[in-house]
Amino acid sequence: MQPSVAERRPQSFDRVLSSMCTEPHPAARRAAERFLAANPGDPATYETIAALEEDTVAALAEITGLADAVGGEGAGGHADGADRGDDGPAAHGYVTSGGTESNIQAVRSARERADTDDPVVVAPESAHFSFHKAASVLGVDLRTVTTDGDGRADVDAVAAALDDDAALVVAVAGSTEYGRVDPVPALADLAVDAGVPLHVDAAWGGFHLPFSGHEWGFEVDGVDTVTIDPHKVGRAAVPAGGLLARDPAALDALAVDTPYLETASQASLTGTRSGAGVASAAAAADALWPDGYRAEYERASGLAEWVADELRDRGLRVVDPELPLVAFDLPSATFEALRERGWRLSRTGAGEARVVVMPHVTRASLSSFLDDVDDLL
Repeated sequence: MQPSVAERRPQSFDRVLSSMCTEPHPAARRAAERFLAANPGDPATYETIAALEEDTVAALAEITGLADAVGGEGAGGHADGADRGDDGPAAHGYVTSGGTESNIQAVRSARERADTDDPVVVAPESAHFSFHKAASVLGVDLRTVTTDGDGRADVDAVAAALDDDAALVVAVAGSTEYGRVDPVPALADLAVDAGVPLHVDAAWGGFHLPFSGHEWGFEVDGVDTVTIDPHKVGRAAVPAGGLLARDPAALDALAVDTPYLETASQASLTGTRSGAGVASAAAAADALWPDGYRAEYERASGLAEWVADELRDRGLRVVDPELPLVAFDLPSATFEALRERGWRLSRTGAGEARVVVMPHVTRASLSSFLDDVDDLL
């Protein structure tokens, strides 16, 4: 007999090493509980959660450089409130269900604005699988190009893939397999020259990148839209993603009429949305930006370098970490034995094991993991 819902407990994060989700910040958890029934999809009815979404978008605009890029004007609006009159400036973003929705919406916006009947999205082979979903759902051609020897987009290959049907160029800022950051300024130059928008997928990396020294967000001319997920390193409750746009026209292209709601139009992909996700994202950003996120980047980066060195000392080949993600060779038998001991590990497409140093991953947990590696090797 299966245990009842009341008897079941969520999985502990103690041995979760490959997930890009983590425990919410305590303030985010409390905020999520307060707004479980609120629907940001109808902001005219649910005004409090609409205001919290504006706060979240304003915080994400600061994190991604949008606030500076547009001089602060309009960076606090949200997609579903574009018709709210005196309630705020034009929309520059909204809280999505996660990176997949954000990436699909970025492709959809580019398709709607493209001057071609056969739109093509040009993306590196390291792009998230959500772009394959977007191509299938939206009926666009996804043209993937090679990466260089370090797993970043090959600028020359992207240039060769651009033609008159190109509708969007994708850059990855924190790839899910290796944590690599594409050369965003060079890709932006190509996109500007081709007259197409550039979308930056920073779903996981976005909360690390402001402290890493990379050029990746709206501070780079030519970046049109950015995906960033508060429910990853941002420590919001699931689901809470983010889609931001330099120009409100990118979101206007997504809007549809909603005649039976108090709000007259809606640009989000989903209708009813998670008030819990929105409120928790606002609370997490309020508690952690910028000092808390900076401290987490420094902590996680230090741990990634440490565990990479420890794995090398054991004779294992390690991919040099760029952001706090360590990929390394591990014999199949050892990999499976570690999973049998409860370690939640996954592999890259090329077969390396992945350790993502999320906020719940500590030196103590990694030391325990290394002890098991030693025992099994």
